[in-house]
Amino acid sequence: MNHHLKSDFHARVQLEVTPERAGWRYLRFQILALDAGQALTHETRDNEVALTVLAGRANVRVADESFAVSRKGIFQELASVLYVPPHRTITITATTRFECAIGGAPAQGKYPARLFGSDEMKQELRGGGAAQRQVNHLLAYPLPAERLILYDAYLPGGMWGGIPPHCHDGYMDSPYLEETYYYRITPNDGFAFHRNYRCDTDFDEVFTVRDGDLVLVTQGFHPVAAAPGSNVYFLNYLAGDLVDDARKTPPYDDPAYAWLKQNWGGNAFALPMFENGE
Repeated sequence: MNHHLKSDFHARVQLEVTPERAGWRYLRFQILALDAGQALTHETRDNEVALTVLAGRANVRVADESFAVSRKGIFQELASVLYVPPHRTITITATTRFECAIGGAPAQGKYPARLFGSDEMKQELRGGGAAQRQVNHLLAYPLPAERLILYDAYLPGGMWGGIPPHCHDGYMDSPYLEETYYYRITPNDGFAFHRNYRCDTDFDEVFTVRDGDLVLVTQGFHPVAAAPGSNVYFLNYLAGDLVDDARKTPPYDDPAYAWLKQNWGGNAFALPMFENGE
């Protein structure tokens, strides 16, 4: 499967990834869009599911529970996330134009349906220098789930994310986690670069990503660079071998760049490098 996918902005299901299509074991992911008054049903089957609101308002029914969800927009308001256990029917009824991400992974059904608000989610500024960004822990330890881990991040134009580059593919005993990067960019003609690479093989892929694109991280380290003037949002769904509290296990940093955590300036040159005549 191509690891760089484009949204179909005219469809109800704008993006879809299944384990079978991706060639991995756990994670599935969709971007859904409904007009006001439209409804859509999603069966969780053997998967726990997390629904992340992107924009608009809807009523979401899970068995005999009803949840009112809303968001002004990705760049206007922080997300809320609805967690749903396996073997449930989710019915989404849009009250305005409504967009959401919905992803899942195999689970036993340990936790009940629950709506997580932004006030329950850890928010942090990571990095520094040209690698500063805001990261929000949408559904990460200690918030309860079996396999799913969710983050989103805001990356100002000209900045880097995922620095130092890290991996979670089993390399150097890192945990095995599959991951999707869903991108929104403002202005919508902006762009960013996403790289997946390994340092022990010749695997190396670089994608120019635009508004609405999705990148699969099947292996390797994966930094992101926002073009100057292009403010970037990305939403990460992860799932793999880590279960319950083990979801707090950190990834493995590329040792060639791990030192950046102690020097976010990155030993950058000071300009001008040379004065005239010298």
